[in-house]
Amino acid sequence: MPFTPFHMGAGLALKAVAGRHFSVLTFGIAQVAMDIEPLVGMLRGAAVLHGPTHTYLGAVPIALATAVLAPWLCRPLLRRWNLEVQHHRVAWLSEGEQWRPGTVLLSALAGTWSHVVLDSVMHADITPWAPWSDANGLYAWVSLSTLHGLCVAGMVAGAAAWVARRWLGRKRPGIGASHTPP
Repeated sequence: MPFTPFHMGAGLALKAVAGRHFSVLTFGIAQVAMDIEPLVGMLRGAAVLHGPTHTYLGAVPIALATAVLAPWLCRPLLRRWNLEVQHHRVAWLSEGEQWRPGTVLLSALAGTWSHVVLDSVMHADITPWAPWSDANGLYAWVSLSTLHGLCVAGMVAGAAAWVARRWLGRKRPGIGASHTPP
């Protein structure tokens, strides 16, 4: 799934479940980082677009690099998001700007490994267990339309659940409900 938003379905679903213990921005950056190899392959006319980075082992260094860069890359995006939600009077959708190393690392790993899983279903040139095996048992496990449908369902359900969770946890004047930081 090069350069598509479909990978974000898993990220939004994870954000809805894990809340402040998951960084959807880090997850998204990991998705983009994973597709650098196929982009270079396309530009060079390579026969194999999904090489060593599209393995569970090869995804780890990409996750580590993402975890190092994500706070620096995401901070301006997060600040802009918080300004926008405050401007539109939905401040209960604002996110905390603190970056917990464990959260960032796990979000990056979730991003790279889920990318390998989803691309394994879609692309025949992936060997996710290399260097130990050349097998790809997930290839064509479900049809592309089913895979895309599941990803869209994850996006919609995850976004709706995240908004609902934030709505229910928002601070309400005079009631004393507390808001857990993201």
